[in-house]
Amino acid sequence: MNGFLKWFFVFMSSMLAGFGQIFKGLWNGIKQIFNIKNYIRIFKTYSADFGALGWILSVLAIIVVVAIFVLIIFMIVLAVRKYIRFRHSIVSNEDLIEEISDLQRQVVKMTKEKDEIMAMKVAQLGVYDNTALAEGETKLAEGEQMPAQGEVQTIVDGVVQTADCRFSKLIEVDNFYKTYEPPAYNNDITLSGICEAYRNFACSRMHLYYDIKTIRLFIAGMASTKLIILQGISGTGKTSLPYSFGKFLQNDTTIASVQPSWRDRTELFGYFNEFTKNFNETEVLKRIYSSEYNDDVNFILLDEMNIARVEYYFAEMLSILEMPDPAEWELDLVPNVWSTDPVRLDKGKLRIPQNIWYIGTANNDDSTFTISDKVYDRAQPINLDAKGVAFDAPDTPPMNLSFEHLDTLFKEAFQMYPVSQDSLKKIQQLDLWVIEKLRVAFGNRILKQMNLFVPVYVACGGDELDGIDYVLATKIFRKFESLNLAMLREELKELCTYMLKLFGRNTMKESIAYLERLQKLY
Repeated sequence: MNGFLKWFFVFMSSMLAGFGQIFKGLWNGIKQIFNIKNYIRIFKTYSADFGALGWILSVLAIIVVVAIFVLIIFMIVLAVRKYIRFRHSIVSNEDLIEEISDLQRQVVKMTKEKDEIMAMKVAQLGVYDNTALAEGETKLAEGEQMPAQGEVQTIVDGVVQTADCRFSKLIEVDNFYKTYEPPAYNNDITLSGICEAYRNFACSRMHLYYDIKTIRLFIAGMASTKLIILQGISGTGKTSLPYSFGKFLQNDTTIASVQPSWRDRTELFGYFNEFTKNFNETEVLKRIYSSEYNDDVNFILLDEMNIARVEYYFAEMLSILEMPDPAEWELDLVPNVWSTDPVRLDKGKLRIPQNIWYIGTANNDDSTFTISDKVYDRAQPINLDAKGVAFDAPDTPPMNLSFEHLDTLFKEAFQMYPVSQDSLKKIQQLDLWVIEKLRVAFGNRILKQMNLFVPVYVACGGDELDGIDYVLATKIFRKFESLNLAMLREELKELCTYMLKLFGRNTMKESIAYLERLQKLY
């Protein structure tokens, strides 16, 4: 044991002596650097041999050395001050976080107290639960006022009774359609006729000017998907297009202005308030519900849809619209059933009808979010990048178009103008080329949408290759933006050449223009 202690003492002494030498050497170095007397002695020793030039250079050398030392000291002082400020900000942030936590705890406590107080007031007013009201146990006293909003009156055995109703807006829809008579629909018009009639209506009645190709793309997009995204610069008529189309069909478009705070579906469809026992209904919910009653073509406009994340507030609807069986298109609103619920609400579920489309407008700037591939793949984007050019059009009145007739026109177009086998073969060859060179595949969903989009585009008066070109540009080549395009410029040039060789000269203008724009941007 004594041998170990002696070794440990010598070992630690040697190590500590090393540290001592480090500090001693550092201290000696600092003393040496700032030994002014030594510098003066050296200067006196050698200054006797200085000439005029030597004196000038020596003075300059001293000034430069002093300036360097002053700069070093200044940088050290600045670094210390920044560190002190940094530490102060961290401490301040920690204090703020703690204060915010205290405030949140107080808010929770006050909210709980408020709920308890309100519950006491409700109990004092004699408000009964839904079960009792639904069974007709609460009778109107003589001289009692009309029921408040959120209540309905029924007559049982000659006695007027009041019951809670949590869907007041949807009940209004039920009452409206009890005496509703559908209009006389125009069931003779063709798809190309719809395009021409709407274009002339927008021009003559609303002073809105759209290129005929834009309208054809819009109608073809309706045939391929229930979600259409109108994107482009401001002032090109993105919002006006679905708005004026609703006016043209004499069935106004429901406009939902998306807010940056939207994070879930409640902002779009509403939510059930457990305290008031009422469902906070939105106009979007009301429009979806009323669409099941009629045979109209209905539009819901999500204005500035990417000012919040689309895949947050519209996620459930995206999943519903992907279901192959439309009978399964249902949205869960409430988990239970009340006797006063709307007629067409099936066990708390809202059925999503086929005669409704969701139109979103999107701007790409610093205030918006990038729309994800998940959304783009399920939608049909339409680019509005240029202001409409004014033209003369005959005065054209609005019309009534039934969903049944429009759906029939779509189905006829699928049969009459299917994508040709030659084009499908070329698309397959292009798909293999893109997979080999760029590692991007088309996907079955996009090919399915193309087989729906192109026939209707042709039926509207367009060309098959133009329709294929547009789908490739907006749904396939758009995916290239996520690649390292700076390293793929040569491949993009080869792709343009390959497409011209595959489809012919003066074709695929939309896709080639987009690919050339990508080459310039990256």
